[in-house]
Formats: sequence, C-alpha cells, structure tokens
Amino acid sequence: MLAVACSAQAEVGVPIAAVSYQADIVPLIESQCATCHLTGEEAGGMSLVGDVARDFLVGQPSQEAPAIMRVVAGDPDASYLVMKLEGTHLAHAGSGGQMPFGAPPLDAGNIAKVRQWIADGAKP
Repeated sequence: MLAVACSAQAEVGVPIAAVSYQADIVPLIESQCATCHLTGEEAGGMSLVGDVARDFLVGQPSQEAPAIMRVVAGDPDASYLVMKLEGTHLAHAGSGGQMPFGAPPLDAGNIAKVRQWIADGAKP
C-alpha cells in the first residue's frame, strides 16, 4: 500500500527528495544562466554567478516586467524566473525570449527542481 501511495505522488508531480540550493540550483544556474548573466550589466541586469545569484533573484523585480518579482519565495507560479524558463512570460506582460537564450529549454526535471526550490521558500 505504501508503494502505491509513493507511486501516486510521483504521478501528480509531488517531489520525493528535497532540492538544495547549493547542490542543485547553483550548478544549474552556473551551467545554464551565468554564461550570459555574469556581472549584472548584461541583459536582465543580474549576475547569476555562485552565491550572489540568489541575491539578484529572490524578492527582486524583473527588469522586463517590474510588477513581477524574479523569484517569489514560496510561489513558483508568481515567479518570473519560472515563467521565463517555461516560456509563459509573454502571457504575463513579460518580454524577450524563453531562457536559456540561444539554447534548448531546460528539461522538465530541471524546471521541477527550480519550482521546488522556490516552493520550499527559495532558501540559500
């Protein structure tokens, strides 16, 4: 019976393991985002390198849609980062292309990690 419950949770997208900012999110951001967002003077006005990335994301207004925060801790659906990664930003007054720019979109597993990190409070 327990196996059925775990299987059902996986089917509806309930995460099984916790997502770590340092172990899961930082490497993802550095490999997929930091090549274009190095110093904060590039498009988007943010540096997504190492530990400073979180400071540029959580609770900060998007440059493209200032009424929308880049990351709303606890609410991935209200976070512009998720909208940009999923390609839904244009429907929310955003602009520009889906991220990562000039590369294939992130796979569903990596987007799920970002969503889970945000849902868990976007903690360091």
